[in-house]
Order: sequence, then structure tokens, then C-alpha cells
Amino acid sequence: MAYLRALGDCAMRLECAVHAYVLMGNHVHLLVTPARAGGAARLLRGLAERHELEGAAAAAPAYGRPGNGRDFGGTSVSPVYARRYLFACMRYIELNPVRAGFVRHAAQYRWSSYRANALGGEDPLLTPHALYYALGRTPEARRAAYRVLFPAASQLHAMTDSAQGAAPGISSADRGAHSAS
Repeated sequence: MAYLRALGDCAMRLECAVHAYVLMGNHVHLLVTPARAGGAARLLRGLAERHELEGAAAAAPAYGRPGNGRDFGGTSVSPVYARRYLFACMRYIELNPVRAGFVRHAAQYRWSSYRANALGGEDPLLTPHALYYALGRTPEARRAAYRVLFPAASQLHAMTDSAQGAAPGISSADRGAHSAS
């Protein structure tokens, strides 16, 4: 997908490690660690500009006008204190399609990092965080420990009904990148 290629290109150029992501119909959630201060904000800005330009070029012939009517505003960058919230943020991000009712389990959603983080699927976009590596000595042990962090579908729907499914410290309306430190 073009957006994931653009994300990979921008993340590499701006030296941002991507740990988790989900692409939704009208927004994206990212968990990144930038190499330099301000890197996550530059990543979002670069993605929005690139995506807007590509969208405008594709939409112009179809609609006879520049622009594609998409709103790239409302993005935000929030620091995440990794030791305390890294896995809560990853869970929040990767469970977004379940909370939205798109799928019953995160593994069913194609446009997220869950399959790589929990099941070992190939995803060249991802760079595991040091705390992810600390989950276990082997890749399978890490994936098994990671999967334990995710509630069963029935538990998730009960949590969503009672608490809107937001992870601690993260608004369910939050859109944008979270940068781990």
C-alpha cells in the first residue's frame, strides 16, 4: 500500500523507528521512537504533505480539480513514557479495528502491526522496541508474551462498552503519533 511505503520512506529518512501502527479508514495511529527531538512531528508532517500531494494528483483527473477533500488536520504527537505505557499504547493502537467493529480479533485486520508483533508476520516497516525484546529470549517467547497482553474478544467488548476502550493516558479521540522514550 502506498501509505505504508511512504511511512517507511519517511521513517527511514527522519530516523524514526516504528514500533506499532494501524491504518483506519479516516486516520492512522503510530508508535515511533525518533532519533532526534521533533522527529515524530516531522514524520507526521512529511506523511501528510506526501499523502496530500499524491492524493491531489490522483484526484485532479477524477474530480477536475486539485485536492482530494481529505482532512489531514487533527494530528498530534504525544510523548509516551515507555516503561510505563509502551505496551498499553501498542495494545490501544493494534486493537483499534476491534473497538471500531471492523474485526473480532486484531489478527484479522490486515493494516496493522499486530500480525508482526504477536504472530511473527513479516513487516519490514517495524523496528521492535527494546522493551519488546525484553519480553523473552526467543522470538516465539516474545510473541507469546505479547499475545498475553491482548484480551479475548469478549473481554474487549465488555471493556469498550464500559470504558470506551482507551488505554491509560490516551484519549480515544487521539489521532497521530505517539513517540516512545
